[in-house]
Amino acid sequence: MDHTTTQAPNRINKPTWWQKLQWVGDPIGYMQTAARQHPDIFAARVVGFGGSLVFVNHPQAIQEILTNDASASARSSSRRSYAAPGNLNGILSPLLGDYSVIMLDGDRHRGRRQLLMPPFHGERMRAYGQLICELTANAFDQLPLNRPFSARTVMQEISLDIIMQAVFGIAKGERFQQLKRLLASMSDLFRSPLSSSILFFPILQQDLGAWSPWGNFVRERQQINEIIYREIAERRSHPDSDRIDILSLLMAARDEAGQPMTDQELRDELMTLLFAGHETTATAMSWALYWTHRLPNVRETLLQELATLGDTPDPIEIFRLPYLTAICNETLRIHPVAMLTFPRVVQNPVVLLGHHLEPGTTVVGCMYLVHQREDLYPNPQQFRPERFLERQFSPYEFMPFGGGARRCIGEALAMYELKLALFTIFSRYELVLANAQPEYPRRRGVTLAPARGVKMVLKRKRTIPQATKQPVAATQPD
Repeated sequence: MDHTTTQAPNRINKPTWWQKLQWVGDPIGYMQTAARQHPDIFAARVVGFGGSLVFVNHPQAIQEILTNDASASARSSSRRSYAAPGNLNGILSPLLGDYSVIMLDGDRHRGRRQLLMPPFHGERMRAYGQLICELTANAFDQLPLNRPFSARTVMQEISLDIIMQAVFGIAKGERFQQLKRLLASMSDLFRSPLSSSILFFPILQQDLGAWSPWGNFVRERQQINEIIYREIAERRSHPDSDRIDILSLLMAARDEAGQPMTDQELRDELMTLLFAGHETTATAMSWALYWTHRLPNVRETLLQELATLGDTPDPIEIFRLPYLTAICNETLRIHPVAMLTFPRVVQNPVVLLGHHLEPGTTVVGCMYLVHQREDLYPNPQQFRPERFLERQFSPYEFMPFGGGARRCIGEALAMYELKLALFTIFSRYELVLANAQPEYPRRRGVTLAPARGVKMVLKRKRTIPQATKQPVAATQPD
């Protein structure tokens, strides 16, 4: 990158209080306005990151940040230009705890990721395929015909069931139902920009009783903790080496020193997997249903592709379908669930895109703005899956799961779930959008979700193809 100026990044010319309110209330409007004024890089003052925050949406610059991250390697970290301290993710601490992998850095972060990665790859994924298809079908079979429903609510139900069974290995009983109800209720606490404000403004984190927002949150969190710790205690008292759920695998895991995870560490990682694993995937599935039903040509092209699978498609065939993959990628491009990478802090003086960054400066890659770049994605507001059939994008041009050392651990499971759920829905049901009103993204906690929930109507159940009558024995996606 050939740049000659070395001034500090341009700052947004708005009062700090206004920037903070707009960032919480209308993050997309905030980012789009800023990018029009200062393409590629700008400095902002938003809540959740302390002082000034530098937004970067130039792919090469993001690559430079993420590949020069001291968390990326234990070797020569002192010579790297950026670090990824876990304490900068403190906005999530009340929800996930202080021992989640998201809150760790350095050797502890690398070690924890090594413990967490195996359940999401290789043989551990084998049982998830059938689970995804069965739970998707079960949820849609219960819907009444010709009555509007919220697609996001149904997809959240499906995704929560999947992650509950994958993480805890339980699918019924009082404990399962109680935990499921509490997790869904806690997720809904952050359903709008206004209710999400308690995460961003510590002054609102006051326990004024069970009917106050923070008081309700604290009490639900305590109930969830009690269930999780009770489950951990029972597993420790009655170990079962045949269990393959993620909790059992994490309890059996040992770090380089041969030490198991503590109860607190297990609890925090479970909360991370439960929330990150179902909220984000439910949103992505909802957007995919919205666009495939808003654009008839996209839906018909997908149905034609699914029809080529034959009577007994292998799940790996489903996972590798080009147009289905393109639909999922375009969904995550136009509506990335997360807006930003995890923050990095400048370690040594650097020049980025011609701008001088002093040590201590906090920088983030802005995934949303990268995905809206006209030079990468012409007419970026248009939903066009063909983009991903016409060219291949680099990991810094298309990055819905972040990048670098803090790339999403559950990416493989999320994409597997998204594709198999869509396959099941399109194979078995005929849906239409309930009205012509366009959907738009709105803040939901620290993510973006469809504001209206994608209202749909189930018109009829299709004759079940031979492919979906057989149990789906999952094969690991590449």
